Amino acid sequence: MKRAAFYIRVSQDSQTTENQLRILQEVAERSGWEVVHVFEDAGISGAKSRDQRPGYDALLRSIHRREVDMVAAFAVDRLGRSLGDLVAFLSDIQARGCDLYLHAQAIDTSTPSGRMLFQMLAVFAEFERSIITTRINAGLNRARSQGVKLGRKPIAPIDLDPVRKRLNQGQSIRVIARATGFSTATVQRVKRSLGTVEGTVPSTVAA
Repeated sequence: MKRAAFYIRVSQDSQTTENQLRILQEVAERSGWEVVHVFEDAGISGAKSRDQRPGYDALLRSIHRREVDMVAAFAVDRLGRSLGDLVAFLSDIQARGCDLYLHAQAIDTSTPSGRMLFQMLAVFAEFERSIITTRINAGLNRARSQGVKLGRKPIAPIDLDPVRKRLNQGQSIRVIARATGFSTATVQRVKRSLGTVEGTVPSTVAA
């Protein structure tokens, strides 16, 4: 007998998971599964990360402990919002000998047809990623062609003239650091420059 864990979720507090639970219980009875866990996230969006979905996190930890043989959910969007997320989830649980049942999509990876559908989903997920990458690159190229400069803005050089002047006046490193707001390490570097570059100190240094 397969040990099954249900995962049920609704996005809003005003919604209920009762219907999802009832349908999955009927499936479990027909399939002869032993329901060992029911994990629930009520009023939590599927777009949230694992650490913001306690029920989902507990489900994954149970799978990693090999406490279940089958995960059952009402639909794919109960588990996550993207095809890529689903494929990653499936790969993770199957690596631990666990299968997945999705009622709305009629997916059961414990069957040959379900495994074939999973392989098709993986292909579509890769296709989805390639399209996103292509669109991003096209957008960047279009921006470049329009003269838009990409990347971080250059950092303005730091003016060290106040430090140099105070060193030439014979002030101590600590006094100069307090007066100018620079660290004592920076003041020391400028002082060393005074000693190695005869009588001159660079007026600016890159941040």
